[in-house]
Amino acid sequence: MNIKLAKEAIDSLIAKARIHFYKPIQIAEILYYDRTQGPIDLLDKETYRNPSKKWRDRICLEFLGRTSTSSAKYQDDLFNDNAIPPDILSILGKENREKKGAVEAYIYKQFINRYSQMIKGIDYCRDNKPDTFDVIQFIDLFWHTPGLRRSIDKVYEIVVYALFSSILNALNIKIDVSVDESKLDILNEFEDFTQKVINLSSTNKSFSLEAKINRLGVTNAADRGLDMWANFGLAIQVKHLTLNEEMAEDVVSQVSADRIVIVCKSIEKKSITSLLNQIGWKSRIQSIITEDELVDWYEKALRGDYSDLIGDRLIKEIQSEVMVEFPASDSTVINAFLKSRAYDKIKDNMWK
Repeated sequence: MNIKLAKEAIDSLIAKARIHFYKPIQIAEILYYDRTQGPIDLLDKETYRNPSKKWRDRICLEFLGRTSTSSAKYQDDLFNDNAIPPDILSILGKENREKKGAVEAYIYKQFINRYSQMIKGIDYCRDNKPDTFDVIQFIDLFWHTPGLRRSIDKVYEIVVYALFSSILNALNIKIDVSVDESKLDILNEFEDFTQKVINLSSTNKSFSLEAKINRLGVTNAADRGLDMWANFGLAIQVKHLTLNEEMAEDVVSQVSADRIVIVCKSIEKKSITSLLNQIGWKSRIQSIITEDELVDWYEKALRGDYSDLIGDRLIKEIQSEVMVEFPASDSTVINAFLKSRAYDKIKDNMWK
């Protein structure tokens, strides 16, 4: 094993990493602690497997405001033979110590490069108005950029959420909540419960609220389960890739709602409908929305009769959600971090 193969391994890990860069950051922090507080026995992964998660999380909270929600098994796959096993990590550690943090610096500079690509998406929102914004062009900024393609599922979620939320807001839909008059005796019996949980009481038997759709935010690496839910009983799952039988069962079985909307590519609609019928879940699916329909609704929202009411809000919603989902697109914190560790003084050609 030589440094060339070790560099290929770290480059492969970086190429496969999603935008949050959890696994490359974990490797960088192992190397940092090995160099500054070690040496660590890098050939024995049990000496750093669990501590390195805490080291990684400390950095991720600073950069991203969140930590990995993936399973312990998925996180530990980092040290498998097809990722960064101990023998490769040992070589990286030796190189990193000899070159005073060059491998760490390389990883974090790749992280910044990835986020500089993400900024293009935010800039697209800032630079375009409702009459020029093209939702497919926006999605393609991510789809055609190799470093961002693995995060395309989150971009689809944002696109769907922003549209649904903006139209719902324009409609100004209200939801009325009230107790059946024939059940007042039960209300009186459990009034302490209904006040705290439902906001109903013997003196306040009904109320109204705005209809809203909410994103659940970052999901785990398997990208299964619920993406969005509405306070009027709707559950929404966004799938831009093929939905196979196992994933379809996960989507429906993990969501207790009986009104589920699936958003998918137009070419997948027929196969998804057939699949849901096969596994007996079709009755729980309220509708399947295709990408073509989304594009049509975007056109109406941005340039239709009510674009003055919806257009600007829709673009701002997309921009806001991108920044929430990928908070490190503001590079100020990261640049300060690079300087604090003197990574900015390490020349790129130090590690060849």
